[in-house]
Amino acid sequence: MSDHSTRTARTETEAADGGRAPDVIVVGAGPTGLLLAGDLAAAGVRVVLLERRSLESNLSRAIAVHARTLEVLDMRGLAEDLLATGEFVPVLGIAGARLELFRLPTRFAGVLITPQYETERVLEERAVRLGADIRYGAEVLALRQDGDGVEADVRTDAGTQTLRAAYAVGADGMRSIVRQSLGLPFPGRSVIRSVMLADVRLRSAPARTPAFASSRTGISFIAPLGNGWHRVIAWDRAVQPPVDTPVDMEEVRTVTRGAFGTDFGMYEARWTSRFHSDERQAPHYRVGRVFLAGDAAHVHSPAGGMGMNTGLQDAANLGWKLAAAVQGRAGATLLDSYEAERHPVGKLVLRVSGSILRGVLIKSPALRGARAAAMGLAMRAAPLRHRAAMTVSGLGIDYPAPPGAHPLTGRRAPDLPLAGTGAAEEKGPARLHEALRDGGFVRVVPRGESADGDTALPSVRTTVRRADAARTTLLIRPDGHVAWASDRPDPAGLRAALAALTGGAV
Repeated sequence: MSDHSTRTARTETEAADGGRAPDVIVVGAGPTGLLLAGDLAAAGVRVVLLERRSLESNLSRAIAVHARTLEVLDMRGLAEDLLATGEFVPVLGIAGARLELFRLPTRFAGVLITPQYETERVLEERAVRLGADIRYGAEVLALRQDGDGVEADVRTDAGTQTLRAAYAVGADGMRSIVRQSLGLPFPGRSVIRSVMLADVRLRSAPARTPAFASSRTGISFIAPLGNGWHRVIAWDRAVQPPVDTPVDMEEVRTVTRGAFGTDFGMYEARWTSRFHSDERQAPHYRVGRVFLAGDAAHVHSPAGGMGMNTGLQDAANLGWKLAAAVQGRAGATLLDSYEAERHPVGKLVLRVSGSILRGVLIKSPALRGARAAAMGLAMRAAPLRHRAAMTVSGLGIDYPAPPGAHPLTGRRAPDLPLAGTGAAEEKGPARLHEALRDGGFVRVVPRGESADGDTALPSVRTTVRRADAARTTLLIRPDGHVAWASDRPDPAGLRAALAALTGGAV
């Protein structure tokens, strides 16, 4: 990442926008805010991203990038860059269950283990390249809204100013000032306290990683970060000091030895931290012209590594809808669909990650063993193994479809191979995710049908032909979910579906 002076110069250059007010204010430059700002900028929306931090944070709690998130990044041409930064793991052990991620129906059949700052780097570089105005050292003090827009009071080194925009998004974490300004509660509870994190070198790594072990004295998790570094997460059942207590490496070694029987020759910690984990969810993700995403909307236990991924997928769902509203191509129905689709997902992740965590926190060895045996027995059933892997990876997340819709409506669209668009069938995107990189709706027609665009459907950015023999026509949303499908040609049905989705602007 750039240092503060580079960021300041970059921001000043990119903020030179003729003094025009932004269309959208995004608060919080974590992964969720960065992806959202990049998507809005790519759509031609003037977006300002405000971040309280002035310098690069050393906070790097999230390390798991699951398959669906990698697909989301692939739709933006970013997946390969991020894959090069970490370790790609095909199997994940969770609370006695072995998730065979290599069987997932995706190009990214596994989980990428990489520090959060690498995810932020690729997202920040994209957002800057596309023209997002990122302002570090800009703390939002309060936010208000009326029928025409929102106002944010922002404090910087130069003083306090008020920014106005059509919409605002709070992606500013568990203590979100945006959520507080809306008066929304954040019900839930603390589930685990004083968890230690350490990025270390090991003289002898576990035979299989990621590795997890639990004992009467504590739990320990070890995952490879690449370049010889490993992330160790350790929790002592008996000693849980305040979160601001510095981490002593001997504490981490002791807990790890108790869990694994060895500390694997742990040495040279480059970064340590301590955190508490809560389970909370806001009752609403939209209040008027203000939206919540990521940890501002929901926080989860770290079990399963789903928290950051859920936030990134919030951003992917919201970005194209906000862009359509700003540009007059959608109404309240489309904006309301953000909460309708993503709030149940946050609730699901809370339930799944919470169940995993409660399993690993069982103190009694006999009860832990019984639970692990029961889990192992249940996971012998292939359908259950598949459903568990699809849920944790995010690939199994579908959205509600209207009554009478085609069964594929609302489903995640697989990365279909595409036939060419030229006479020799060698031109155009080779896969659906490549076709989605333009950021608009994509119509997929059967092979042999014309791939010429329909000028009566300006919302459809691209039309492509599928390479398989299926006869189903698909309309794919910018976030990679099926908006409409038909097993026979139905231009009127397609137009009606677009009109319903966008409030009449097809």
